[in-house]
Amino acid sequence: MTKRRNRGDGSLYWSERRQRWIVEVTIGYKPSGERITTSRSAVKKEKAKQLLKELVRDLDDGTPSGSVRYTVGDAVLNWLAYGLAGRSTETKDNYENLARLHLLPQLGKRKLRELAAEDVDKWLADRATLVSTRTVRLLHSILNRSVKHAQARDKVKRNVVGLCDIPTGLEGRPSKSLTFDQAVAVLTASEHSPLHAYIVLSILIGARTEELRVLTWDHVDFYGNKNTVPVTLPSIAVWHSVRDGGDTKTKKSRRTLAMPTRCVVALRLHRLRQHHIRHKAGNRWHDNGLVFASTVGTELDAHNVRRGFRKVVKTAGLAPEDWTPREMRHSFVSLLSDSGVAIEDIAKLVGHSGTAVTEAVYRHQIRPVMVEGATAMNDIFPRTTRNS
Repeated sequence: MTKRRNRGDGSLYWSERRQRWIVEVTIGYKPSGERITTSRSAVKKEKAKQLLKELVRDLDDGTPSGSVRYTVGDAVLNWLAYGLAGRSTETKDNYENLARLHLLPQLGKRKLRELAAEDVDKWLADRATLVSTRTVRLLHSILNRSVKHAQARDKVKRNVVGLCDIPTGLEGRPSKSLTFDQAVAVLTASEHSPLHAYIVLSILIGARTEELRVLTWDHVDFYGNKNTVPVTLPSIAVWHSVRDGGDTKTKKSRRTLAMPTRCVVALRLHRLRQHHIRHKAGNRWHDNGLVFASTVGTELDAHNVRRGFRKVVKTAGLAPEDWTPREMRHSFVSLLSDSGVAIEDIAKLVGHSGTAVTEAVYRHQIRPVMVEGATAMNDIFPRTTRNS
């Protein structure tokens, strides 16, 4: 005679109707006293016994029974839906695209509780043959944070992703900077472009493209103050960016930058052009106070800027596909470094909290030297008769 199972051990029986072994565990009781159960089934008895052990173990650990069927894909999609509060739409779209392209097809159907470190190692190694190291790191981060999110909701007891090393991927596209002659060519080619002032400010003061896109006229000081000690130069206040909430990338990124004379001239001409565009737009104009706006006053997006910048680059005789707007900021660092500005001063000008980030990100553009930003740029790009 088969020995009766102890209370709390669940039950295992054969169903003639379903022709399967059924396992059942009590997980609680309703207010009426009626049992609440969860069940699984298997064709073979050994498999059914294993399922029963898992259900009882989950019950002892306090893990919801639904976690047995919870997959890696479920965890990733749940994190994408609820774990990215406060992130920009662009960031969310980027994470989702990476997950759907590189993560869900390979690991999505794997049960989360069965995911092993070896599975993650193999997946990362495979992705490393296809994408850059930066993308491999981002993929690891997405999976790691997804599993942590699931772990906090009792879907899995441990996170094996955090135990895995990140392999080196393909060599990414290195950032580069314009030489002095190339910078002069780009500045000259931009003179008849709607982005002329944008390009001048990017190269001569090193503001991030997302900072310039939300710059408003009330943050532009054309005159400064010669009566103060020290003298206040014409400047722009870099206090916002296109990031969610409008904050700059870091606290140190919130800064006021003195403008070289060439920037002041370019902005004044730009303001005159914008008055004509505003008058032409009439009632279609959106008065947002933006320095760099569309033909109806709305904010430029990254695609507008990239498209316009590459037209200028092509006119300057360079290959447009080889350059992106962010490399004007790299050019700013390189030109200042070549002209003798110390790395500490460059770090302050580009809004870094210290020199470590400046050296790491702009290591190909940095040379050890000494002087100050706007003054150096006036020497590098003296105002020509044409611009005066």
